[in-house]
Amino acid sequence: MADNKTDWRRGRTPIWPWHLLLLGALLAAWHVLTKTEVLPPFFFGEPVQVATRIWEWFSSGKILPHLGVTLLETLLAFAIGTVLGLTVGLWLGLSPFAARLLDPYVTAVNSMPRVILAPIFAVWFGLGIWSKVLLGVTLVFFIVFFSVYHGVREVSPVVLANARMLGANRRQLLRHVYLPSATAWVFASLHSSVGMAFVGAVVGEYLGSARGVGYLILQAEGVFDINTVFAGVIVLTTAALVLDRLVSVVERRILRWRPSAIETRAEI
Repeated sequence: MADNKTDWRRGRTPIWPWHLLLLGALLAAWHVLTKTEVLPPFFFGEPVQVATRIWEWFSSGKILPHLGVTLLETLLAFAIGTVLGLTVGLWLGLSPFAARLLDPYVTAVNSMPRVILAPIFAVWFGLGIWSKVLLGVTLVFFIVFFSVYHGVREVSPVVLANARMLGANRRQLLRHVYLPSATAWVFASLHSSVGMAFVGAVVGEYLGSARGVGYLILQAEGVFDINTVFAGVIVLTTAALVLDRLVSVVERRILRWRPSAIETRAEI
């Protein structure tokens, strides 16, 4: 019994059965409420119809080209936005003068509702994938940028002083002090960035495209087919969860040196 309590406190008890139980309860409640018309099916859909639509999409292969386009746009936005955010964040974090010089411009662009850039990008780059990718980049960039910037600025002065005392040059400080500090912040931001990359892709598809899951949702909205809308939302959410899970796997591999919160609490 003591071992079971210890395992539970350390977070080793599997939580996934509870996740499935909660999901099943929510789906059952949705089904009952729409069948009894407490929630009007016209506005809230029906889970059985939604599941049927998803099955038809994948069994026929109809959704695969659309999902492939949306995933491509999302992955490109995610990768480009992350690289740019990491690069600019490190640069401004290590260059106080450049940070002070560009601060009002960065703040101004970050304050701008970036969704309004979608029609501009559509005019500049057409209705292909790159207008959607660039919209996603603007959303991902600032999340990663601010995480890296603050991660670099939050490096302990004591650690820096000790490294300099040991003879570390600027490149060694970047590799062994600044980058490890920024990496933890980067991965914390990447989980949010996955969702923002999807937002950029789907919003861009809404405003003008002939392919993509966002395009399918838009077509369904035009004929008030709420079941298809929910089916598209569920497909996009599932894809985002898969990408988020992949980020978590990479994070655990790269940040093996960092103790987990559970281990830290156990030591306390």
